Amino acid sequence: MSQEDVIATAPKPATWTYSEEFVAEDDVLAAARTRAEEVGVVPIHSGGGATLRFLASVLEARAVVEIGTGTGVSGLWLLRGMRPDGVLTSVDIEAEHQRLARETFTEAGIPAQRARLIAGAALEVLPRLTDGHYDLVFCDGDKEEYPDYLAEALRLLRPGGVVAFDNALWHDKVADPAQRDPQTVAVRELGTAVRDDEKLVPVLLPVGDGLLVAKKVWTPEA
Repeated sequence: MSQEDVIATAPKPATWTYSEEFVAEDDVLAAARTRAEEVGVVPIHSGGGATLRFLASVLEARAVVEIGTGTGVSGLWLLRGMRPDGVLTSVDIEAEHQRLARETFTEAGIPAQRARLIAGAALEVLPRLTDGHYDLVFCDGDKEEYPDYLAEALRLLRPGGVVAFDNALWHDKVADPAQRDPQTVAVRELGTAVRDDEKLVPVLLPVGDGLLVAKKVWTPEA
């Protein structure tokens, strides 16, 4: 492939925007984004949210773990893709953010029993969750903890389950070897670990700030 081919096929800004906004967000999600801005939370982009809903739907997810509740943007996308009886377990260190997320879910008509919100540090909460019980684990917490989230996700997921990480491109820094700050290094090392793990089938999607997705392959030991 020539350099001209690469340049010709790179998406233009208008094309990227069209793709990101292809599945439109409603007023409930818009209100959740407004709350997020007010409290300094950066939720997943709309294209990433639509991808999460798609994954939850394809998996017919009944049990999902979310790391980083925020104000409920990603959680609502997930809940809308899950089975009607599915339960989202969402962990966030900020209880106030979870209160706002609960408002979002209520406005969307989500029954209270479908969202289990746990306030606490992810690496303290996750070990208390049941091994092999979950269909999908979505990670959008502390970037420096991403490699640790991966280890927990592999334990929590059933065979055939999926793990997803937001900000997998981390503001265009991951692709630049000169960027060596701790968060960029952690996200870059996560990508390498996911790509090289024979128990995972990975894909890196250029939606939003990057969404790294991997399926846990069934093995006799799983």
